[in-house]
Amino acid sequence: MRILFVGDVVGRSGRAVFTETVPNLIRDWKLDLVIVNGENSAGGFGITEAIYQELVDAGADAITLGNHSWDQREALVFIERAPRLIRPINFNQGTPGRGAALIDTRTSKRALVVNAIARIFMQSSDEPFAAVDRELNACRLGESADAIVVDIHGEASSEKQAMGYFCDGRASLVVGTHTHVPTADHRILPNGTAYMTDAGMSGDYESIIGMQRDEPIGRFLRGYPQSRFEPADGAGTLSGVAVQTDDITGLAIYIAPVRIGPILTPTSPPNWK
Repeated sequence: MRILFVGDVVGRSGRAVFTETVPNLIRDWKLDLVIVNGENSAGGFGITEAIYQELVDAGADAITLGNHSWDQREALVFIERAPRLIRPINFNQGTPGRGAALIDTRTSKRALVVNAIARIFMQSSDEPFAAVDRELNACRLGESADAIVVDIHGEASSEKQAMGYFCDGRASLVVGTHTHVPTADHRILPNGTAYMTDAGMSGDYESIIGMQRDEPIGRFLRGYPQSRFEPADGAGTLSGVAVQTDDITGLAIYIAPVRIGPILTPTSPPNWK
């Protein structure tokens, strides 16, 4: 199975590069499954139902969230009728929506997508490792699911790395989101799980993690906010990770970073043609 995971889509710039690029990648790379983190897609904060549908129409099979899940209050309602929208599994009990979903791929296989939020330097939530463990035990790779992808949305690289090794051998891919900076540590762990600490951001990289630069710089200089953060609106770069899995075991046999657009050095799977 060929899987593309796209890092946090930020604002209009991120949405534009996703909708313009992903349909071609699905065709050219013969992708089975596309997952995107969409928690910053609405002006940098949250997601709306219209944007959810825009990403799905462009080829997203699943959309994960994070600490900005409810910044657009309508998400608390429409998530119940949005089967491809997945919020962190370790949010408090009773939170609307789902933390995992079994997705039918383009080749009639089944992929489990799990979203978890880390705890170090993040908002209060239930412990993520136990929640992910329960899900992986209930839907086993190679038995109930042909592939399993875990999005660990967190600040600390150590916590995300711990989740990778915790899931090694039980998931096809564990990938971090949230910091908006792609890491260079993509690899396959000893027991066959593909891993990357952060998939990066899909948006305008002439920015400060997707936001126009003046206000973030001013806050560092002044020590207090003066205005709202506004998403940068220049040409977007799509960042993420591509993974190929074994058809029998569901474990990873190949991983490569994906960067398409200006600013960052472009890279893509060399053999996916």
